[in-house]
Amino acid sequence: MTIIIGLTGGIASGKSVVSQMLADRGAHVIDVDKVGHEAYAPGSGCFEAVVAAFGRDIVAADGTIDRKALGGKVFGNPSERKRLEGIVWPWMRETMEGRLAALRAEGVPVVVLEAAVLIEAGWTPLVDEVWVVQVDPAVARERIVSRNGLTPEQADQRIAAQLSNDERAKQARLVIDNSSTLEALAERVDTAWRTLAATAERRDA
Repeated sequence: MTIIIGLTGGIASGKSVVSQMLADRGAHVIDVDKVGHEAYAPGSGCFEAVVAAFGRDIVAADGTIDRKALGGKVFGNPSERKRLEGIVWPWMRETMEGRLAALRAEGVPVVVLEAAVLIEAGWTPLVDEVWVVQVDPAVARERIVSRNGLTPEQADQRIAAQLSNDERAKQARLVIDNSSTLEALAERVDTAWRTLAATAERRDA
């Protein structure tokens, strides 16, 4: 029986690191960011709908969607961002549903659906459990400034634009704190993996 974990977390929380750790332990990972890139691929129905909604000027010379040009139309404009999400998110959900169904049919034991907007997009019904990776906002700010080269004020704006740790935690079956070292994070992931294995054994019994 397949167990599907929805893995999410805020910016600089380290969810991709946790995702890789779970992959190393045997999980099959679906990176929803990559599914999102597929949504903008030429020839997809989603591509045509986005171009129809936002104009041919978002198409680059090579025929792909210029993500920067599209971002310029939706960044800082909540109504336009919602319009874009209303086109892209349903396409992504349908795509993920198909892939998850195929993995279930294959009998893959553990699937991790890594999605930054798992909760915001309403994709939690696709998974059996929600796992949230979180860090203290101060730690996230420090990481964003160091990694992305933004100012502390810009980092705070990015953090404030997302769900809070508390809001995510309310949806979570498991919260993995990543405010300290990589070694401590690995220990937490190991504990979670062992618990997951025990759960799988009970389900299959």
